[in-house]
Amino acid sequence: MSLVSSWIESPFKQLIGGLENVSNKVYESEEVKAKVEAEAAFFSTLSLGDFNVICTLGVGGFSRVELVQLKNDPSRSFAMKMLKKRHILDTSQQGHILSERRIMLEAHSPFIVRLYRTFRDAKYLYMLLEACQGGELWTLLRDRGSFDDGTTRFYTACVVEALALLHCRGIIYRDLKPENIILDHRGYAKLVDFGFAKQVGFGKKTWTFCGTPEYVAPEIILNKGHDASADCWSLGILIFELLSGSPPFSGPDPMKTYNIILRGIDMVEFPKKITKSAANLIKKLCRDNPSERLGNQKNGVKDIQKHKWFEGFNWDGIRKGTLTAPFVPTVDGPLDTSNFDCFPDDQEDPPPDVETGWEVEF
Repeated sequence: MSLVSSWIESPFKQLIGGLENVSNKVYESEEVKAKVEAEAAFFSTLSLGDFNVICTLGVGGFSRVELVQLKNDPSRSFAMKMLKKRHILDTSQQGHILSERRIMLEAHSPFIVRLYRTFRDAKYLYMLLEACQGGELWTLLRDRGSFDDGTTRFYTACVVEALALLHCRGIIYRDLKPENIILDHRGYAKLVDFGFAKQVGFGKKTWTFCGTPEYVAPEIILNKGHDASADCWSLGILIFELLSGSPPFSGPDPMKTYNIILRGIDMVEFPKKITKSAANLIKKLCRDNPSERLGNQKNGVKDIQKHKWFEGFNWDGIRKGTLTAPFVPTVDGPLDTSNFDCFPDDQEDPPPDVETGWEVEF
């Protein structure tokens, strides 16, 4: 058996196998509960010392993501997100970090990157995540310029499935963009980075200003309060960017971008490569009035799934993982990072020790 096949079919994978093929509708089944419990029991035995750091997969504002390998099982690799405690305190991000942890630990979806467990020491918080070695969707989009209808439809469907799970639990994601979508070894897309995600509940709004300027919904800009409909808006922006290579609203600085957004989607000239049905879906997702947006009415995301642009799409196939992705990445074993950009090793001095108690959940 080759290294890559043994890595995918390892005994651990067989122990909990099937979580990635479970439809959003049946997460409460006894079989899935048993697999989740077995998984939790396995990870509860691990400590930070059980991993070797291989290399850096990505760098954020106050975090770094490393590819790590399990010392006693070299066929197992993970992504370890490291967050500087000092920086979290300095920027008052404690609430966001705790929210990210709680939401991700319970988000058992084939379209959301799994958070297996967390650790902490005096300097850092650590999040042990599923390693998705297909790379960022943003990198693929950058290299290809834009995607055709079928490719965009597949990635959009993955995102819709992820949002369906979150929204039915009263959670809004709030940071949809190609950089936060990552591909697994099959080429399936998963949401990652839940730093802005929030459990709002149903029929309630939140007023925190957050998100990436080009993707921010008008009600966030106008501080009117927002709910899950803000994700529907961002989905429309994502479809436009995947099909054209750039978002519909973009200015030289955030304030100019916000002003362009407030003019509305009807002021945007759509490139010819965006088909009529795709344009129709984008415009229905990007209605100025949140209550008029597709995906935010009584049938929720089902209205998006039934839109003409998705006509004939095999939703059951994507949930079961039987559809072939438009781009299947080459992943040669558990330590292959060829689908990621290269990042230098961390040259910064270690952050100071911080022990305040707010992070006790980690």
